[in-house]
Amino acid sequence: MKKRKFTPVTVHKRPPKDPRRVRSTGKGSRIISATEAARSYSELLDRVCDRGETFIIERGGEPVCEISHVKPLRFTGADFLTLLHSLPKPDSGYWQAVDKATKQKPVVPDSPWER
Repeated sequence: MKKRKFTPVTVHKRPPKDPRRVRSTGKGSRIISATEAARSYSELLDRVCDRGETFIIERGGEPVCEISHVKPLRFTGADFLTLLHSLPKPDSGYWQAVDKATKQKPVVPDSPWER
C-alpha cells in the first residue's frame, strides 16, 4: 500500500487583501462571497468567535445569510407574565371540555407497596 504524503493547509490570519473579496457595509458587517466563505470557513468562524465580527454572505451579488456571534436568549419572569396576559382568555366551552376530560380519565388504583 502506498503512503500518502501529508501536506499542511495554510490558514491566513488576515482578511484577503483583494478589496472585492471582503467589503464593509458601514454598519460593522462585512460582505463576503459564498465562494470565499466556503474557502475560509474556519477562519471566518474564528473571526466571529474571537473578534465578534459579523459577515454577510452573498451568492451572485445578492445577500443570502448573515454569520454573527449568537447572543444569549434573555427571557425574564416579567416577559413570561406579559406573554401570559397577552394570550386570549379561554371561553366557557374550553373549561367544559377540560372538566369533561378530567372526569373521564381512569382511576388509578392505590399502590400495593407501602410507603
